[in-house]
Amino acid sequence: MTIHLTDLGKAVLETEYAVRGPIVARAAELEKQGREIIYCNIGNPQSLGQKALTWNRQILALCEYPALMDLAPGIFPPDVIETAKAILAGTKHGLGAYSESRGVRFIREAVAEFILERDHMRVDPDAIFLTDGASKGVQTILRLLIAGPQDGIMIPIPQYPLYSATITLYEGRMVPYYLDEANGWKLSRAMLEASLAQAKAEGTHVKAICVINPGNPTGAVLDEANIEMVIGFARDHGLSILADEVYQENIYLPGDEFVSFAKVLHQMEAKEVSLFSFHSCSKGFLGECGVRGGYFEYRNVPEDVAAQILKLQSVSLCANLAGQAATCAMVRPPKPGMPSYARYAEEKAAILGALKQRAILLAEGLNRIEGIACNVIAGAMYAFPSITLPPGRTDFDYAMALLEQTGICVVPGSGFGQADSTAHFRTTILPPTDKLQKVVEALGEFHRNYR
Repeated sequence: MTIHLTDLGKAVLETEYAVRGPIVARAAELEKQGREIIYCNIGNPQSLGQKALTWNRQILALCEYPALMDLAPGIFPPDVIETAKAILAGTKHGLGAYSESRGVRFIREAVAEFILERDHMRVDPDAIFLTDGASKGVQTILRLLIAGPQDGIMIPIPQYPLYSATITLYEGRMVPYYLDEANGWKLSRAMLEASLAQAKAEGTHVKAICVINPGNPTGAVLDEANIEMVIGFARDHGLSILADEVYQENIYLPGDEFVSFAKVLHQMEAKEVSLFSFHSCSKGFLGECGVRGGYFEYRNVPEDVAAQILKLQSVSLCANLAGQAATCAMVRPPKPGMPSYARYAEEKAAILGALKQRAILLAEGLNRIEGIACNVIAGAMYAFPSITLPPGRTDFDYAMALLEQTGICVVPGSGFGQADSTAHFRTTILPPTDKLQKVVEALGEFHRNYR
């Protein structure tokens, strides 16, 4: 019997993911017709010209094909060879065999050392799981938390659609809390309390709060006081925290710094709050989206619950081994004095420097366009400007018309959630600087005519 749409589950049919929705599908059609499309819809750095870090790719090359160490003597620096050999020894059987479900222990120990160096506190390598990008880790924890249709997860508005899509797929309830656009997209305790109270009044059993820092799509960076506030809120209401921290290297404003939820949780001695923290090779300055590497770490999780996390991970056997190797390269970069350090430091500085320049260029350029207002892009890879639209038009209409007329592909704000009576779009800062300048100019001309 042929399968029909009516055979599919309600949760599948209702799941939406705007980042690769109908506008992107139309962009692909136009591209097939020979149109030049500038994809500003997704954080996919290498698709827009960012070069892979030499350190990462040399390690991956040797891990995938160890014979290169003998076939190409002198080409690979000794620290790359040493790192690749250590990863291969840790896997025991190379990248072509399954690892244990948590991931290669050697690599989890490297992640633990990375967290120790970053936050000055120890973590058990068995509380770390290597995943196929951060998305798979987020999905695992949401699957763990959503036990029935009354269970709710607090998510920021605007949010990254991974959260809304996964909660819908798992038949839970989204509990939106609004970020304060007028205050640099920060969180406020009053808005969190109002969101939680409304959800409870509707019969929702709220289980956790998700926070994205630095923000996607907002580009905001939370300070330590804001993180303390969120942890205090979670403690007072018995909530777990999901901390999406995949852009932790992308900080652009002087005086700003990334502070992890794990570090603040430790400082507050909030042992009654369960925390799940996520990181990825896809974002930051690495841009290794296709490799699909990442990890999550948990804190304050009882052993019986931890056993269920392991069981869920075991269903997929393990994360892909190339992604695990890339995660190792991310958390264990070359140190000063090592042969690869100078090149690594130069490449990292060039990527982050260019992103900072583009963040300024894009925000300032958008703010020069009458009818568009954009907050400072403090971190991550995105802007989420508000737009003034003619009566009867939606931001979806706007984004589709922008694509058809200019070839610029952005995502309407409605795909991320937004306050009532507002309209936005999300765009990345990833196109090369000269191309991004053309994007701003084309957007200005389009917006003036569209209005």
